[in-house]
Amino acid sequence: MPELPEVETVMRGLKPVLEGRRIEGVLQRRKDLRFPLPENFSARLEGRRVLGLARRAKYILASIEGGDCLLIHLGMTGRFTVLEQGGGKRGIGEFYYEGEPVPDGEGPHDHVVFAIEGGQRVVYNDPRRFGMMDLFPEADAISHKLLQGIGVEPLGNEFSASTLANAFHGKKAPLKAALLDQRIVAGLGNIYVCEAMFRARLSPRRKAGTLTGRRADPRRLDDLVRHIRDILNEAITAGGSTLQDFAQTDGSPGTFQQRFQVYDREGAPCSTAGCTGHIRRIVQSGRSTFFCPVCQK
Repeated sequence: MPELPEVETVMRGLKPVLEGRRIEGVLQRRKDLRFPLPENFSARLEGRRVLGLARRAKYILASIEGGDCLLIHLGMTGRFTVLEQGGGKRGIGEFYYEGEPVPDGEGPHDHVVFAIEGGQRVVYNDPRRFGMMDLFPEADAISHKLLQGIGVEPLGNEFSASTLANAFHGKKAPLKAALLDQRIVAGLGNIYVCEAMFRARLSPRRKAGTLTGRRADPRRLDDLVRHIRDILNEAITAGGSTLQDFAQTDGSPGTFQQRFQVYDREGAPCSTAGCTGHIRRIVQSGRSTFFCPVCQK
């Protein structure tokens, strides 16, 4: 599933195509994705201008003229492709399986097609249909069932060592599980949590609460926050991580997977200077965790 850097990449790729432009038509080929599409979905969008795009956690939010908000989640295989007026294609956040054709707006998995002012079409393609779209009054965004209770943005000013200290206080859950808890930090996913814990030299099995209190070294949380920010920013700059077929706006793949130090590197020597450990894989809450058992404490 795409994580924060991939969703941010998709959102940034859609901005120049959608922001400030009118949606002239919406072709809705089915009534549902993961959930049913909103009633009168097409009619409520047609003729309205997209005022702005933003990301919240792993969701893309489009502010629609007239006071509505379009919420999008890519799920496992959702992707957007821009079809230029002359017939050219520009992939935006393409999550799909090898060998599957790039969408042209008329494929079996091209579920929603937006006709944009200026002649472009934005195609939403989703083979597994785990993605979703919702449309609701923008004033209700804070209380929306999918956005309510989401934690701080890890790239925002509210994310700090003190934020984590308060959230982790007394927690017996493993650090990995605490960092993946969207009520604490919004948008963090498996890949980047594994990489951040490695850089911070923190074990994923360590109880989150042990990083707080008078006996805890406050520098550990400072380091963790810094590494989370650094990794996310580096991944966004790299266009995300391509593990299947993710592609950036210009069609090129993300490259951050080339910098993985632990994720999907089971059995490889630890890259820490002087460390004799090898990367291990364990399963936590049904997800693979990769770490060095020697230098991550």
